[in-house]
Amino acid sequence: MTVPDFGLLEVGEIVASSSYTVSRADLVRYAGASLDFNPIHWNERFAREVGLDGVIAHGMFTMGTAVNVVVDWAEDPARVVDYQVRFTRPVPVADAANGSPEQPTATIDVEAKVGALDQENRVARIDLRVSVDGATVLAKSQAKVRL
Repeated sequence: MTVPDFGLLEVGEIVASSSYTVSRADLVRYAGASLDFNPIHWNERFAREVGLDGVIAHGMFTMGTAVNVVVDWAEDPARVVDYQVRFTRPVPVADAANGSPEQPTATIDVEAKVGALDQENRVARIDLRVSVDGATVLAKSQAKVRL
């Protein structure tokens, strides 16, 4: 890939899309890295006791996963100068049918579209559509990328 050419971008243009699979093992690894050991992210029984339908992904895990499509497109994480989202619904990560915690059981779909262009600063606002099973999980998900 090559670095996106700011001068060729158009508002409304889809610049990237990707799907990311998630397993319960991913959530356990993220819990260790983030020190967020809330049992709603790994314990089915506990998640149900607090009113959830089951284990859910960490919000920050979902947010971090979604921005990967922008980082890959921009070819340098330092080009992302701002990133904001609004959490709208949790990402359920079901127990794998075969019992393996490594088996992916959720897919986060991300589409990145040019939302605005700041010509003076050469910054593109990239709007992300982030969904699981067709339902939006992050709203107003926007990354600003300096090119």
